[in-house]
Amino acid sequence: MKILKYLFFLILIIVIGGAIYFGTKESKYDIKDTYSINAPIDLIYNKVNDFKEWEHWGPWKKSDSTIVFNYAEKTVGEGGSYSWTGEMDGSMKTTKVVENKEIFQDLSLLTPGGERNPKVYWSFEEENGATKVTWGMTGEHTLMDKVFYAFSGMDFEGDMHKMNLDGLKGIETSVLDDMKQFTVDVTGISDYGGGYYLYLTASSKTSELSLKMGSMFGEIMGFVQQNNLQTAGMPFTIYNQVSEANGTVIFSAAIPVKENIITPEGSNVLCGFQEPTSAVKTILKGNYTNLGEAYEKAKTYIKDQHLIVDTSKDMFEIYANDPGLVSNPAEWTTEVYIPVFKDLRSNNHPIISQQ
Repeated sequence: MKILKYLFFLILIIVIGGAIYFGTKESKYDIKDTYSINAPIDLIYNKVNDFKEWEHWGPWKKSDSTIVFNYAEKTVGEGGSYSWTGEMDGSMKTTKVVENKEIFQDLSLLTPGGERNPKVYWSFEEENGATKVTWGMTGEHTLMDKVFYAFSGMDFEGDMHKMNLDGLKGIETSVLDDMKQFTVDVTGISDYGGGYYLYLTASSKTSELSLKMGSMFGEIMGFVQQNNLQTAGMPFTIYNQVSEANGTVIFSAAIPVKENIITPEGSNVLCGFQEPTSAVKTILKGNYTNLGEAYEKAKTYIKDQHLIVDTSKDMFEIYANDPGLVSNPAEWTTEVYIPVFKDLRSNNHPIISQQ
């Protein structure tokens, strides 16, 4: 009996000692990771703000192939939520958002040791044209949690950092893939009304065209604002001469105006007039880097339809929305026009090549 009593006291001492030991270890935690993504801040914010997107960029399916996501009626913004079942069931709800700056969320996890309720937070910050994203989680370990981590060898903090970085890299991949999406639609023959426009003309290597064009549009808009003029449409580019062999182009950056503008002597900005034109119209929705494919599809259409290009008129492209207001390149819209002849003797039908 004395032996049993000694064993009992020994076990009691071990339990009490263990409780004191683990009880003195830090319970609270705040684990966060920061990652820089070369994409507009609103695209990344929206990727996090909508729980339906989490399935696409999250790292969880890599470690739990049984996981199934369930979405509430509202998944975006404050009050949005979703849940999941798998090796560990759980749910998450967004409690506060500051658009393009911060997101706060409540997490519920059903662990073998009971329910845990950490807090999740995000911050988004512009940094040198990129977006710095921070993903963090705060909470408090129970005594049983600390005992489990100690004896199981599980590195809770290390595992959380790995999950965060995997998720942040997943966001990067998903956003960059979204930005690369584009479509090209050849709509056929279109009548463009023409009109007056302010313009600057320059020559450029094809590879430097976008950079040069941007500064030219800026100079024209400065002239417009300085003289309190009204524009009459979206900016466009006229291709006066293109040398594919040399990789060079002579072009005019232009902005439509309602009437003929007499520009001051010595001004770089001039006023021109574009005649009404019949042209094959092609719409590119996506980054301007895909314009080459838009032109190729337009030329294929012209060839297949046996149309004749009117070489006396210049090709031009209209930028139907402003990249300064539309951050996702996949949403940029460009209208490409290649002039073709029309037979005025037969109700304005396009001339068909006899080949």
